[in-house]
Amino acid sequence: MSNPYLDLVAAHDTLLQTPGPLFSSIDGLNLPPNPELAADAPVVMIFAPHPDDECIIGALPLRLGREAGFRVVNIAVTQGSNLKRQPERWVELKNACDLLGWELRETIPGGLMSVGTKTRDADPTAWAEKVDVIAKLIEEYKPTVCVFPHDNDYHSAHIGTHYLVVDALAKVGHRCVVGLSEFWRQMEKPNALIATGNTDTADLIAALACHVGEVERNPYHLRLPGWMADNVRRGAEVCGGQGAAAPTFSFGTIYKVAQFDGRAIVDTEQKYTIAIDGDIEAVLA
Repeated sequence: MSNPYLDLVAAHDTLLQTPGPLFSSIDGLNLPPNPELAADAPVVMIFAPHPDDECIIGALPLRLGREAGFRVVNIAVTQGSNLKRQPERWVELKNACDLLGWELRETIPGGLMSVGTKTRDADPTAWAEKVDVIAKLIEEYKPTVCVFPHDNDYHSAHIGTHYLVVDALAKVGHRCVVGLSEFWRQMEKPNALIATGNTDTADLIAALACHVGEVERNPYHLRLPGWMADNVRRGAEVCGGQGAAAPTFSFGTIYKVAQFDGRAIVDTEQKYTIAIDGDIEAVLA
């Protein structure tokens, strides 16, 4: 008897080796209309270290927008370190946000540079200028939820973005829910596993495929479902509790949901596993 799982592995391999379509334009894509927002719709802000991070960490904002009527605003903290690629990356980012129905704002023309703890520690004047930029955006939008990387997400710009947003929130004394995200390095104590159904997951992948230059270099849009499936495996225990029954949904994204009290992040003992048909607003409680 041959190994019955060989076909399963071969099917996965075929999917990962088969280039999917990339979208240099979203014209002609048959996308569902975005829901109309109330004039006073609450705001969820994504602070993306690079163009493409908004798609990878976008499950919570996407569901808040589609299911709870939130206005989703993506802040492009940087536009990458390659100056020649920045105009092209901005177009790719605009396509991705348009596909998802999100607003897009830049920090400054071309995006902030040197967003890292080295700048924070060694050049407080330059860091304060960056904090002021983010603080003004927070004052403008008054977000109910802010989504940004955790403080140990490996990449210097991810870690820098964490401290940039925390410093800006503290500067204006803004109270909100924070959803800390992970990608390059896992968090020690996440508490929220947010499911996405097939349509939402496919839309995040399609938006990621708008970042043509990046996924041509590394086709991580094809690997996103595998990462999200593994999030469900891990999230069952670290978010649901040791020995908890595994969720039945296939795809999910892990966050640490906490409160920002106007001065600092305040952790909670609450754990959240939000299924596809679950109440996404439960994370706001």
